[in-house]
Amino acid sequence: MLFALGLAIGAAIGLSVSMLIARARHRKYIELERRAQQNERLAELGTLTGGLAHEIKNPLSTMQLNLQLLLEDIQPDDPLHGRFANRIASIQREASRLREILDDFLRYAGKIELQPQEVELNSLLEDLVDFLSPQAQLNRVQIRLRRCGNEVKAKIDPRLIKQAILNLMLNGLQAMADGGGDLILTLACPGGREAVIEVIDTGTGMSPEIQKKLFQAYFSQRKGGTGLGLAMAKRIIDEHGGTIAVCSEEGKGSVFTVRLPLEGAGER
Repeated sequence: MLFALGLAIGAAIGLSVSMLIARARHRKYIELERRAQQNERLAELGTLTGGLAHEIKNPLSTMQLNLQLLLEDIQPDDPLHGRFANRIASIQREASRLREILDDFLRYAGKIELQPQEVELNSLLEDLVDFLSPQAQLNRVQIRLRRCGNEVKAKIDPRLIKQAILNLMLNGLQAMADGGGDLILTLACPGGREAVIEVIDTGTGMSPEIQKKLFQAYFSQRKGGTGLGLAMAKRIIDEHGGTIAVCSEEGKGSVFTVRLPLEGAGER
């Protein structure tokens, strides 16, 4: 009797474990399918709009060149020189901004081809701190790096991961543009299965409503921003099989958390 009861309990436990494993695999399959469909749509969008963007960039280049020639033709002693020069400079700025928007869009909508290699993440973050420190000092922001105690090696595309983390750091700088503050990067490796990178700022923070929209393309709180920086960061992290999340409170800053797998990272 007891033996049969034990068998029944064991079978029930085994069935429960099998169901949990099956559910986890199903969720993973659904997520991979969702990412594949999203990548397909983006690739198709990039193909359809690539030609159009190219046709727009050509006349933009011609316009910028002719504006520069026109500026050189205006005589310095002309009473209207200052007014003409200011108007031409304004048109040049807008043309340059339009070109940047087109470039950002093509990068976001185009297909991402990973070129993974084994990279030590402490060193990668140090490079980013060195690169951004001069700009941070101008904004009265101190950048600090909290390294992981051990080497953390991941198979990633270093160029793309640098771009993603840099976008998060620039977002933090912009959140502290008015009064300075601290920008903190941390790296941890809990359990040895994933790398956890945090980008922490002491800026203005965000409401829950804004946080829900933050990674959507073309959503921006910054005047003149394209709204593609954080969307691009998320897409890069997704391509590496990782995750990105934000935790923020108005008036108390924000924490962006990036998780990258260390086993088979970058392999899809």
